[in-house]
Amino acid sequence: MQEHGTIKLFRRGPTAEFRLFVLVVLSLSLLVVDSRWRVLDPAREAIAVAIYPFQRLVLEPRDIVARFDDWTDAVTLARTEKEALQRQRIELAQIATHAAQLSAENQQLRRLLKVSETVSQPTVAVEVLYEPPNAFSHHLIFNKGTTSGIRPGMPVIDEGGVVGQVVRVTPFTSEAALLTDDKVSIPVQVLRNGLRLIAFGGDVSGKVEVRYLTADADIRAGDTLVTSGIGGYFPAGLLVARVDRVERDAGSGFALAVASPLSHPERYRHFLVLRVGTSKQASGGSGTDGSKTSR
Repeated sequence: MQEHGTIKLFRRGPTAEFRLFVLVVLSLSLLVVDSRWRVLDPAREAIAVAIYPFQRLVLEPRDIVARFDDWTDAVTLARTEKEALQRQRIELAQIATHAAQLSAENQQLRRLLKVSETVSQPTVAVEVLYEPPNAFSHHLIFNKGTTSGIRPGMPVIDEGGVVGQVVRVTPFTSEAALLTDDKVSIPVQVLRNGLRLIAFGGDVSGKVEVRYLTADADIRAGDTLVTSGIGGYFPAGLLVARVDRVERDAGSGFALAVASPLSHPERYRHFLVLRVGTSKQASGGSGTDGSKTSR
C-alpha cells in the first residue's frame, strides 16, 4: 500500500532579510577581492565577451541615429561651405570688376587733366548721374549745375574731343545734348584745308553729318573736323569728328558727309565743361557762323 506524503502548503527556507545580508556580504567580499587581487579578471573577461553581442544590439539604434546625425551635419556643412565659397567668388569678381573700373576711370581722369591743361578756358569736371531714357534724343545728366558755374550753351568735352553742349541747368545738376543729337549743330572746319562747315547730329545713330555741301566741296573720307571758333559757343581747335564717307549727288549738285565723333560719351562717366563766356541761351541759333542747340 502506497503511503501518501504530507502536502506542504508553505515552503520553508531562509528569510528575505537573511538573503539580503548574505548578498551584501558577498558583494563586499567581491569588491575587496577585486580591488586587491586580479583573480576575477578571467571571469570578468568571460562575462564581457558573453554580453558584448547584447551590448552592440542594444547600442545599435543609438549608433544609427548618431551616424545619421553626422551625415546630415556633413551635408549641411558642405552646403554651407559651398554657398560661402560661391558668395566669396562673386564678391571677389565684383571687387576685381570694381578695381578695373576704378583703374579705367583713373586713367580717363588723368587724360582729362591733361586736356584741361591744354585748353585756355576754365573747366568744371562733371560726372554722369544718369542718361534719360528717350529714344528721340541723346542727353546726359551731370552732377553739377549753376552753383559750380555751369550755364546753358557751355560745351562738354572729353579727351577725344567735343561731347556735346549744355542745354539746361539747375542749381545742382545740368543736362547736356550730345554731339549726335539731331537738334545740335556745331561750326566746324576741315583740319586739312580750313574749309568751314556746319556739323549736325546725324539721322544715323551715333553719327555726325555735314550738310549743304556743294558737289565739288574739298572734303573726303579720313578728313578730321575741328571746331572753327565761329559763333562764340565752342573755342576753336577742339576735335569733333572724322569723316567716314562723302555722298555726292550730281543731280542736285549737293553733297553730304557722314562722320564719326572722336569723343566717347558712351564709355566714360567723367567729362569737362568749358566755362566759356556766353550770354546766349542754348536754344538760340545761327546760320553758318554759329552753333545751335534746341529742344
